[in-house]
Amino acid sequence: MKSAILTFILLMTTILSAQENEIELPYYELPETSNKYTAGTVAARQVDALGFRFYWASESLTEKDLAYKPSDSVRTSLETIEHIYSLSLIVLNSTLKKENINEKEEMSYTKLRAQTLLNLKQAADVLRASNDISQYKIIFGTKEIPYWNNINGPISDSIWHCGQLATYRRITGNPINTKINHFSGKVGR
Repeated sequence: MKSAILTFILLMTTILSAQENEIELPYYELPETSNKYTAGTVAARQVDALGFRFYWASESLTEKDLAYKPSDSVRTSLETIEHIYSLSLIVLNSTLKKENINEKEEMSYTKLRAQTLLNLKQAADVLRASNDISQYKIIFGTKEIPYWNNINGPISDSIWHCGQLATYRRITGNPINTKINHFSGKVGR
């Protein structure tokens, strides 16, 4: 009996400690819209919309979901999340005016998902505060590419891949929460 009580206490302590260490991830819902339209607020909203879609496409994936791929020539869901993470770094680095360096870091699904969402939130916050987004170039070595390429490159590509994740999880029997409203950026009650 004492060992059962001790085990229960240790289990509860571990659970409470894990909950305290969890950070609240952005994009459960879209942030409120800006009162004014500027290049920065519009660009930020694009990144926010990507964050919202990624949040829900990647939320609560199982091992089965993460391993799924429709054919041998296609990425698994986990590899797709890794790719979206690398694209989020390109968007973030441009807003931080940092060079993109191809460094591969091994991360768990949970860490990849969280860091991708945090990257997108940080990039959107920088854009939202800016009136001149032309300063945020994509930098590869000595090559500087205009911000325009973030729109048709990493942002659009990531949205495309969020759709793939949504389709893959539907196939594996774990569809996205049906209360999600992509138009309003809200979760129905």
